Amino acid sequence: MLKKVYVGMSADMIHPGHLNIIKEASNLGQVTIGLLTDKAIASYKRLPALNYEQRKIIVESIKGVEKVVPQNELDYVPNLRELKPDYVVHGDDWKKGVQSQTRQRVIDALKEWGGVLHEVPYTKGISSTQLNQSLKEVGTTPNIRMERFRRLIESKPIVRVLEAHNV
Repeated sequence: MLKKVYVGMSADMIHPGHLNIIKEASNLGQVTIGLLTDKAIASYKRLPALNYEQRKIIVESIKGVEKVVPQNELDYVPNLRELKPDYVVHGDDWKKGVQSQTRQRVIDALKEWGGVLHEVPYTKGISSTQLNQSLKEVGTTPNIRMERFRRLIESKPIVRVLEAHNV
C-alpha cells in the first residue's frame, strides 16, 4: 500500500517551486493537496488572484496529485488529524516568520501517529510574492477591482476601506 502524503498550499500562482514540492511528495506516495480556501489565505495575507474553485481545477490537473481537499484555515492540524498522512511535505521557507508556529503544530500533530515532516529546499529565484508584485505593476481594471472587492468581503469578517477621489 502506498504511503499517504499531504501537501498544504495556497497555489495562487503556480510556479516551479510548487511543482518541485509536488514532485518530491509524489516520490514518497499518494499526494493529497490541502488547498487553502480563500478565507484561510485572507487570514494571513492578501486575497488570492484566483478563487478556490479555479485553483482547485489547476492543482487537480498537476501530475502526481491524487486528490485535492479544502484546508479551511492556515492551521494544518484539523486536516492532518482527519487524514493521518505518513508524510507532510513543505518547502523549508516556513521555519521563520508567520508560518513558523504552523510548522511546529504540524510537527507536534505528526508525532501523534508517527508521521514525518519532509522539507524541500526553497527554490531560489522565484516566489509567489514576486509574481504578484509583477502583476500589480501591470495594473488592473475597475471590473477586476470590483470582483476582488466582492471576494474580499466574502472572505474576511471585517474589511477596512479607504475611499479616494481625484480632485
